[in-house]
Amino acid sequence: MTWLQQVAIFAAGIAAGGINTIVGSGTLITFPALLAFGLPPVTANVSNTIGLVPGSVSGVVGYRRELQGQRSRLLQLGTASLLGGITGAILLLTMPAAAFKAIVPVLIIAALVLVVVQPRLAAWVKKRRDGGESSAPEHGGPILLIAVFATGIYGGYFGAAQGVLLLGLLGVFVHEDIQRLNGVKNVLALIVNAVSAVIFIVIAEVDWQAVALIAVGSIIGGQLGAKVGRKLSPNVLRGVIVVVGTIAVIRLLTT
Repeated sequence: MTWLQQVAIFAAGIAAGGINTIVGSGTLITFPALLAFGLPPVTANVSNTIGLVPGSVSGVVGYRRELQGQRSRLLQLGTASLLGGITGAILLLTMPAAAFKAIVPVLIIAALVLVVVQPRLAAWVKKRRDGGESSAPEHGGPILLIAVFATGIYGGYFGAAQGVLLLGLLGVFVHEDIQRLNGVKNVLALIVNAVSAVIFIVIAEVDWQAVALIAVGSIIGGQLGAKVGRKLSPNVLRGVIVVVGTIAVIRLLTT
């Protein structure tokens, strides 16, 4: 890579680390950047997943106060995320590369739709929460466990907008402050990314230069996201994600 490409990937890592902590769609920043600099789709996805793990840890640390008193919830939902992440990572490595290249545009488009509809989803979640339906299980019940497992499969396979999906599910099934749920979301996404990264390191082809650049950038971004992210306009973040994701889809479909 040229030094300009390295700076671009490092900057993408910072952006992704911050966005993952706040919104949960950072892959739509880093994955297209890696594709733009010539990495094959599977290698780009694997390297991106490994590189974003330190940023996920950084985001969890930033939200540590919101996680207090949620150990039981994290153990239950974290187990579902762990199993889902393992399944998704295995699917990625066992399916042909051509199949992944064909599926990725669909996944990115689906992720972009999730990002765009997030305000409506959040409004619906708030309305449901304000309704005070106290009969819901404390930790979401079996339906949420299944949904988190399925989201883990998606996260282990690709993962863009995994956080958006997790936060929406948690808001629907768990009666809790949205910031505390965001902390849970960060932990669940970290579990999926971390277990996938371990599998990828052992089995897959990794671009370690890209991993290092994204890792350092995402650590910085994770802290920035936790500290100042609530002051940023969600619409601006969503706009950046949609633009970059659209470029990625176009590039994948035309190469």
